[in-house]
Amino acid sequence: MFDVTGPPDLIECSKLSDSLALRAGNTSDKDLQRADGSGRIVLSGCESGTRITDIFQRSPVRIMFPRTGHGTLEEAVFINTAGGIAGGDRLECSVTALAGASMTVTTQAAEKVYRALNEAAHITTRLEAREAAKLAWIPQETIVFNWARLRRKTEVELFSGAELLALEWLVLGRAAHGEEVVGGHITDSWRVRKDGRLIWADGFRVTDETFPHLRRKALLSDCKAVATLLYFGPHLDKRLEFLRGIAASPECDCAATTVGGLIIIRFAAKVSSDLRLALRNLLQRFGGELGAGPFRVPKMWSC
Repeated sequence: MFDVTGPPDLIECSKLSDSLALRAGNTSDKDLQRADGSGRIVLSGCESGTRITDIFQRSPVRIMFPRTGHGTLEEAVFINTAGGIAGGDRLECSVTALAGASMTVTTQAAEKVYRALNEAAHITTRLEAREAAKLAWIPQETIVFNWARLRRKTEVELFSGAELLALEWLVLGRAAHGEEVVGGHITDSWRVRKDGRLIWADGFRVTDETFPHLRRKALLSDCKAVATLLYFGPHLDKRLEFLRGIAASPECDCAATTVGGLIIIRFAAKVSSDLRLALRNLLQRFGGELGAGPFRVPKMWSC
């Protein structure tokens, strides 16, 4: 970065020229180098627990498997080595849990989506849980900066006899820095299928035109951090009652219901730290209710 010095009229002409070029479409995220990363893991059960059947990774996505003291495979960590996401970037993550597999999958850190010129960043997550598999997708938050453009899709394939816990959450700006997100474009969608049949579809969309209205009570009110958590497994009625009993938090608004054989839980908080605390408490207590398995707070959340 450097300071521009010169006659005021030349400086103003330069600014006007840049503005007109941007409006004319001469400047685009496509003109810049873009990240196109992908990561895929396939897991299956074995006598010693869970083993990796297949793995693929393309920069900037990397996948790590921290080991416990017993050397067992319990957690997978997706890493974006680019350090953030900008307009036009594409990241895909895919996790398949075959029969007998049990795994917690998370991310190394909060994902950051930076300001874009005119192209959206695309994040796609595909989860598949086969019969007798247990899969927990519990990433850390996605922070959306001012004027960012994000299209995120979470696609889930479930089969009878599987058990799944899946989370996605969004944070609008960084509260510690006093950031206020006043514009941009966010599309966040879920598609969940069981045995090939669509059982739940959901979408969250906010644009430049709707950002000024987000403070309305019917929308986000004063909340800047929102999350969706879904559970698929046995004893839904009993577990819905349990979740409703533990989800209440003075710092975080929360509600739970059942739709199409799923438990859906919504969270909203004024700051991300309150939302993280609520999610951590719920995961700890719900994991104890579910017993042995991957449904717990990921170790990476404490690193």
